[in-house]
Formats: sequence, structure tokens, C-alpha cells
Amino acid sequence: MKIALLCRNAELYSHERLIEAAEARGHQIDVINHLRCYIDIASGDPEIHYKGESLKGYDAVIPRIGASVTFFGTAVLRQFEMMDVYPVNESVGISRSRDKLRSMQLLSREGIGLPVTVFAHRTSDAAEVLKLAGGAPVIIKLLEGTQGIGVVLGETPKSAESIIQAFGGTDTNILVQQFVKEANGEDLRCIVVGEKVVAAMIRRGAEGDFRSNLHRGGSAEAVKITAEERSTALKSANAMGLNVCGVDMLRSNAGPVVMEVNSSPGLEGIEKASGIDVASKIIEFIEKNAKAGRTRTKGSKAKRSPKLA
Repeated sequence: MKIALLCRNAELYSHERLIEAAEARGHQIDVINHLRCYIDIASGDPEIHYKGESLKGYDAVIPRIGASVTFFGTAVLRQFEMMDVYPVNESVGISRSRDKLRSMQLLSREGIGLPVTVFAHRTSDAAEVLKLAGGAPVIIKLLEGTQGIGVVLGETPKSAESIIQAFGGTDTNILVQQFVKEANGEDLRCIVVGEKVVAAMIRRGAEGDFRSNLHRGGSAEAVKITAEERSTALKSANAMGLNVCGVDMLRSNAGPVVMEVNSSPGLEGIEKASGIDVASKIIEFIEKNAKAGRTRTKGSKAKRSPKLA
């Protein structure tokens, strides 16, 4: 097979592992910097140009699009979809997952466990927002933040209201979420490939930090998840329309609650913690499912790809 890997830095661990896994299974995989692509929209025959050449003959595309370039990256991916190249994750699913508010609305519609969440913009009534979120402590997030950036803990009513007001003064959208105390600074990340949770780990925040992101000094180890947690991860992936994703959950007294669905999860932490070759499982999924024109977005309610055997 001929596979396109959309990414900006081929030397990242996740991208090196995907290249290694694809080549080990006999496939050609080309690294394409989506920011260096340009799209021929006017022509009746859709094309993508890269380094002076037209990209043709690809069987599948693996999108690893950074959050800061979602708009342009998904535009390039849509063009691949128009060319009947099989996308591991489609542009629509990636766009949904990158919009924190939209993703939570979709998860809520499916009855998936979520922390109490309030959405606001330049609110003048911080006390009311705090009350709706269940009171302090609360997590206050910028809608555009990633990897723990733009996420603040409001521990007391006064501090929480001050943070909400401060964010409101920056003309930005925020989410105010219930702080799940019983999680003790830990969260679960489940990696979904197809219709299976192929690996899971528990992440713990660095000392004194409520955020468990590995990029911020957290630690991780393999974990055995419950049937309910497994079901929640699969339902979350399905709600987003993603074939490959990382689902981040907290263990609350009411059961698992989903914090985020990541369409381009890093592989280093999960592979090292679990000892599972996630990259090869992604390539296996492509082998079983990549067919021309097999995308979900052509119909209003197209079916997901079949289960990975």
C-alpha cells in the first residue's frame, strides 16, 4: 500500500513509529507537511500539489494535524477525501474533537458521562457560572488550550470568580467544569483503534499539579480498565466519528467521566507504559479497512468502519 502521513515533524516519536511500523509491513509511507501543500479546487479533477508535484496514487492517509493548524490541515485532508483516499480519521471527526464545546455536546447527546460543565463568553456574572458548575473548586479552561495549557484550578469561590472574570476580560470562550476530587490528580487514557481499546494507561500529575499531562511532568503506567470504562471509550470515539483516538477519562464516584477525545494522540507515553505496539495496530487497521471512497462524510449517517479483527 501507498500511505501518506500528514505531519509537520517526521522526527517526533509518534511519527517515527508509524513510519517504522508501515515499512516493517511492506508499505510505502511518505511524509507530507500539510502546511506546504496547495490545493487545486477549480479543476473537476481534485488535486493536491506538494513540492511541485501532484500527489497521486495513495491508498490511505494518516492525519497527524497539530491543533494550531486544524483549519488548514483539515482542508488538505478533505481534498484527500475528495480524491477517494481512505482517511484513518476524517476531517469532520478531527474538527469535532478539536472544538471542546462541540465535542462535549456530542458526548452529552450520546449519554456519555461528563463532568458538570458551563460554557461562557465574557460573562459579567461569574458567581452564577460558578454556581451552575456546582461551586468551587472548579477547572477553568480556555476553549483553544491543549496539553494542559490554558487550564486553571479555581480552588475557592473567590479565586474561581476572579479567574472567570479575568478570562472574560480577554474576549475569549471558556469552559468551567466540576473538579472531580476523588480522581486524586489521576486520569485514564484509552487508545481506540477501530472498535477496540488496544491500550490503556493511568496518568498522574507531577507533585503539586492537578494536571496529569505527560508533557507537564506527569507519569504513567499500564492499567486494567473496567468494562464500563472500555464501553465509554468506544462510545466516545464513535460519537466523534474517529477510528483512531485517545479518550481521556476520570474515575469519579458516579463512574467514568470523559474529559477529552484526542484525534492525534501521542504514542510515546502509551507504548512505553503499556508495552503495546500501538503503531502497528494502526497500520493493521489501515490494511483491513482502506478502500477507495470509503468515508463517512459522503452520507448523512454513514456507518463506521468494520471492527478490527
